Amino acid sequence: MPTDFYKTLGVSKDASEGEIKKAYRKLARKWHPDINPGNNEAEKKFKEISQAYDCVGNKEKRALYDEFGEDGLQAGFDSEKARQYSQWKGFQQGEQSRGAEGFGRYQSYEDIFGDIFGAGMGSSGFRSQAPSRGRDLQHDMTIDLISALKGFETELSMQKAKICGTCGGSGNDPKSTLSTCTYCGGSGRLNVAEGPMHFTKPCPHCQGHGQTGKPCPTCGGSGQVLGTEKIRVVIPRGVKEGSKVRVAGKGEPASTGGKPGDLYLIIHTKPHPFLTRKGDDLLMDVPVTVREAMAGGTIDIPTVDGTVKLKVPSGSQTGKILRLKGKGATNLKTKTAGNLLVKLVVKVPQTDDPEILAAVQKMDGMYKSDVRSAIRI
Repeated sequence: MPTDFYKTLGVSKDASEGEIKKAYRKLARKWHPDINPGNNEAEKKFKEISQAYDCVGNKEKRALYDEFGEDGLQAGFDSEKARQYSQWKGFQQGEQSRGAEGFGRYQSYEDIFGDIFGAGMGSSGFRSQAPSRGRDLQHDMTIDLISALKGFETELSMQKAKICGTCGGSGNDPKSTLSTCTYCGGSGRLNVAEGPMHFTKPCPHCQGHGQTGKPCPTCGGSGQVLGTEKIRVVIPRGVKEGSKVRVAGKGEPASTGGKPGDLYLIIHTKPHPFLTRKGDDLLMDVPVTVREAMAGGTIDIPTVDGTVKLKVPSGSQTGKILRLKGKGATNLKTKTAGNLLVKLVVKVPQTDDPEILAAVQKMDGMYKSDVRSAIRI
């Protein structure tokens, strides 16, 4: 059974923050392991009290707990989606109890759009006898740039509608006696349009099963419940801002025995302190010493696949761009990699050594003209 955190702390649901804190401190003193050494029951009680206070003692967590119960405390819980689902479910149940068919002669808002765009769009308003497909879902996912460039596998905890485990999606109480649906005559379908072409849609009263009984006590007759599913996903190498990663069959389940929809992950990337992505190319500012810029040399450059050597030409200036071919981002379609563009930044040492300053003074005589002569405003 779900835990009642208010009961654990011995306070009412409308208790103030001060009352909750006072109750927690009193119980914590009583059951603290230091006061009850070797008492396993006291240790267990103290953990329960601490868990309860962690929830209802926090304003944001308490609001979610009051509205959604312990589900609202799970990682990745989307309160807005949960409210929308509850509103849709309540509307559907209300319409069923009044003997109506959802939104007018349709069962859901997808059916309304189906009537506008026609059956060819894969809508739910005009359908053939084939089972309908579940809705696709979208989920925003933010990752760091290196993970996007390398690709990785991960496990997501997704909150979404799933087939009710009590009734198996039928919407009927499994303990009740089923009878032939009086609305569709047991066919599971209703006519949507008259004329030379015959269109039907799933019967909203029996959920397309052709039989009805008492509403399922778990889902209220909708055939679906809101739950959390752990999904293993593979993020391919080279995804970028706005990329869509499809996870087949992990969308919402179908209400009429069809295939589930797909899950689409919308990728967002966080800025990197040194790398910037432009298309399939990567840009990086790399500091070099005055000696390396003037005399040239070989320097180490970190890349996604490890460190590589880069030759710096003699006489290089700040802003010079050198290219490392194939060390950029992988294109998702062609599977070929772009380039890593290295922009040199000459770093001058900070010193007050007289010999160094004298050498720099002598170096000034090597310039053939005023280095700022081309600047105009």
